[in-house]
Amino acid sequence: MHATPPGEGDLDGAVSVFLELRPRLFGIAYRVLGSAVEAEDVVQEVWLRWQKTDRSVVVSPVAFLSSTTTRLAINVGQSARLRRETYIGPWLPEPVDTSSDPEVGAQRAEALELALLLLLEKLTPTERAAYVLREAFDYSYAEIAEMLQMTVVNVRKIVSRARKHLDTEQRESVDVAAHRRLLDAFVAAARQGDIDSLEALLTPDAVSLSDGNGMRGAARVPVLGRARVANLSTAYPRFWGEVEIRPVQANGRGGVLLHRDGHPSAFMTVAASREGIHRVMWVFEPSKIAAFLDSRFRYATAPGV
Repeated sequence: MHATPPGEGDLDGAVSVFLELRPRLFGIAYRVLGSAVEAEDVVQEVWLRWQKTDRSVVVSPVAFLSSTTTRLAINVGQSARLRRETYIGPWLPEPVDTSSDPEVGAQRAEALELALLLLLEKLTPTERAAYVLREAFDYSYAEIAEMLQMTVVNVRKIVSRARKHLDTEQRESVDVAAHRRLLDAFVAAARQGDIDSLEALLTPDAVSLSDGNGMRGAARVPVLGRARVANLSTAYPRFWGEVEIRPVQANGRGGVLLHRDGHPSAFMTVAASREGIHRVMWVFEPSKIAAFLDSRFRYATAPGV
């Protein structure tokens, strides 16, 4: 590690360092929280703390900022878990636009697909942070231990437990091109009301999740099974013919944004393995759709602007 170079002690230097690391900081917070809005709040708080810090004594800005981001995200995650207990119907992570940053600031795209982020919800915020720092950002166990104020032995155990837990439920995803082909075929069949084609694309244990937080018309429980998912998909949105479908890239995978009367009304994507589509995910909650649209401009401005 090296001492902070000359110039980074002033505000211009602080801004420069922060902007360089901001994609990584957002990526950490987003993976821990599953919410772009909450992640942005964390990053903004990190920026405020970075301004007030005596940066001349900071040996490694990346270590300092990553640690601060991780700890704040864990704190926010603990309170977010309580809030989500009152959420009406299935809760899905907020999708983020990854057209400009396919890996959302990480060294690898791990823990970015919506289906995996949803699985990560079963971990505690601390377990989730340890897994994310190791798998997506390639921090050493010693670095993670320092960030989480744990022993290296405990961090190794936490990451190992998290991997085993996820491995029991996670399916190997198809590549990006195959995913887009399956998604496009699914949307085309749903628009045409082609139940047979939909069922051919789905696995027998397929599930459809609709995130609407109690919105009228959104299923408030998971819809299970190939036939039920196929039937629901022909009715979502209620009138496919009146919907404009725009392809988007979300969380490193293909998705579609559905517009009605010129306004975005729903986001949809799928999770798929070689066996077919096993999860269909609908986001109707307006605040999450707005967060997806806002995420396109995440790095367009300096912090605090």
